[in-house]
Amino acid sequence: MKGKISGFLREHILILSLLTIIIGIIILIIGILGIWFKDEIKNMINFMDTLIPWSLYILIIGLILFGMGIYYLYMFVTKKNFIMKEIETNKRSEFIKKHAELKYSVKYLPSKYKEMLKRKEKELKIK
Repeated sequence: MKGKISGFLREHILILSLLTIIIGIIILIIGILGIWFKDEIKNMINFMDTLIPWSLYILIIGLILFGMGIYYLYMFVTKKNFIMKEIETNKRSEFIKKHAELKYSVKYLPSKYKEMLKRKEKELKIK
């Protein structure tokens, strides 16, 4: 079961990180509105009355979600760019130098990048 969940998360990391950023921003805005604009919101939106005492916690949850989304998006983009840059090389010696780092990076990316690495290894005859 653990492998299926982590595999699903790995395959859809880009979409999930973007969703986490969007949800984090929405929750962050609700928390900010609840902290700084208490009186105005009480008059405008009725359901916010129950959320106002929890505004600080909502703000913290929004910050955590936003930070997590940014972190995973950053890690995905940097690893993807590194792999794409290194796979474009045609020099076997340069590829061998970065091979261990490539294998480590590919482990946390969708299976598409693993297949790209395997094709490049086969092309350059590397085990």
